[in-house]
Amino acid sequence: MPDAIAHHAALDARMVAAARGIRVLSLASWPPEAQQRFLSVFAVGRREMPEIAYPVLDFTDTRRKLAAIGAAADTGHPLGAYIGESTQAWDEAAQLLESLGTPAASGHAIALYGRPDAALPGGALTTCDAARHFIHIADELDPGLLADVEHPTLDAATLQAQLQTDLDAYFGTRVVAVELDPGMIAKAAAGAYRLRLRSDARYSIHDREQLLQHEAFVHSLTALNGREQPLLPSLAMSSPRTTCTQEGLAVFAEQITGSIDIGRMKRVSLRIEAIARALDGADFLQVFDYFHDAGQSAAESFASAQRVFRGVPLTGGHAFTKDAVYLRGLIDVHTFFRQALAAQRLPLCRQLFAGKMTLDDVRRLSPLFDDGTLAPPRWLPPWLERTGGLAGMLAFSLFANRIRIDQL
Repeated sequence: MPDAIAHHAALDARMVAAARGIRVLSLASWPPEAQQRFLSVFAVGRREMPEIAYPVLDFTDTRRKLAAIGAAADTGHPLGAYIGESTQAWDEAAQLLESLGTPAASGHAIALYGRPDAALPGGALTTCDAARHFIHIADELDPGLLADVEHPTLDAATLQAQLQTDLDAYFGTRVVAVELDPGMIAKAAAGAYRLRLRSDARYSIHDREQLLQHEAFVHSLTALNGREQPLLPSLAMSSPRTTCTQEGLAVFAEQITGSIDIGRMKRVSLRIEAIARALDGADFLQVFDYFHDAGQSAAESFASAQRVFRGVPLTGGHAFTKDAVYLRGLIDVHTFFRQALAAQRLPLCRQLFAGKMTLDDVRRLSPLFDDGTLAPPRWLPPWLERTGGLAGMLAFSLFANRIRIDQL
């Protein structure tokens, strides 16, 4: 093994050990009791601002280790650049966790995930513009067209059985277990070996395929492939710097398989608009009202609003901006796939599943996949294995974008 590869592999192992305790979403999440208290008061006609107590965390020693690892990386080498950027992102995440509940947490979230008014590729439009477009389209549709697909008809146990059957058929054995979790606020979450469903939630007919494509065949699958990497085990970790690409890839998977519906696009877009409102001064109760007025139930409105205010003050002017990455990431990933097709480099799209990476990472590390330094993905989602169909859809997209609807 070349000295530079061995050096950075050793640094990567140290980074994995150092960053293991930096779990942004779990440490910033709210306890289920907060939702229960709010909804019980709301049911009798009152609204009360939640009171959230966050743990007091100190990552001084961890950040010192990360700084040393980053300083030892050769940023002129592809692996060194990857490790240098990764240690900086983990440091930012550690600072966010150290500042939970304070205005500083919002600044760190923006540094990690960006703002909803950030420009999209091309520079003319922002993520907020995209969100408002999808909200408008959804609101213009006949509500009767959405009623059946939006109605939650499946209980969690039924969906658990269906998804477990799907995953066991795909992997050929029990690799990813579908579990019920009564302590979740979100309806679903995925790790390498577990896909969790909130046990008291109900799901629509779209949720099965969406969860399969989004959670299992992107989030779980890239974590599993990352664990197959002998030299770069950090590719299995959910680093905040990869969130935009991960969520964009997951929503792209829903889109390319026809699993996404306009109702889901509206829900994603409402969260982005809510983040913008919170940054502009809306407090938790105003953001809750925004979701509720948009047609969400009280429970769903609370869950949506708490996503906006995780880890930050509830009084307005601050936001946890992670949900801004969904549409920006979708557009970034869609653009990446189209560019790969135009440049006859579709193998880059497969390499994107070899672990949790940014789009810049996969471009930078591509020579290391090509020469065998990094392992190719063991698992690929079914839609990516059908390269001809994917290429056909992307080719049509490339041409359709040249047609100016405003000139028709």
